[in-house]
Amino acid sequence: MSYNDVESPSSLSKQELAKKEPAKQDHATKASARLPLKWGVFFAAQAFISVAAGAFGAHALTSILDLKALGWWHTASQYLMYHALAGLVVVALSAYLSSAKSILLLLCIGNVLFAGSLYVMALTRYTLLGAVTPLGGLCYLIAWGLLVLNFWRSSHQKS
Repeated sequence: MSYNDVESPSSLSKQELAKKEPAKQDHATKASARLPLKWGVFFAAQAFISVAAGAFGAHALTSILDLKALGWWHTASQYLMYHALAGLVVVALSAYLSSAKSILLLLCIGNVLFAGSLYVMALTRYTLLGAVTPLGGLCYLIAWGLLVLNFWRSSHQKS
């Protein structure tokens, strides 16, 4: 390959440059479109886990756990589902929400800390994990607050 075989950007015509640019933009658009879909898979999986855990608690754990632990299990399953569904809504609206990634991350962390700590607490009776649960609740609150803020800003933007 000689020096003359390599095209420099300045040697390309404007038409040739225009042909190459959409390919770069198309790739970037596809990559950014995949990110919300990956979050969608993650939150759909959390909803699946919520249903499975709820059924497991209602059928397999009723003879093993006391009423207090079953209450923790039930609350964990409920909140995991609520916030998995919220995550799916944010994924669907991510093109319109400037804080979508932050909201999704907070919902995810909230699910791990809130529901996760309650599940483990119900199974192990290790009640010190109850100190972690409110941190998950705080993540939920911040995520909901960011969602409110995003909707507020969108509704008050001048067209």
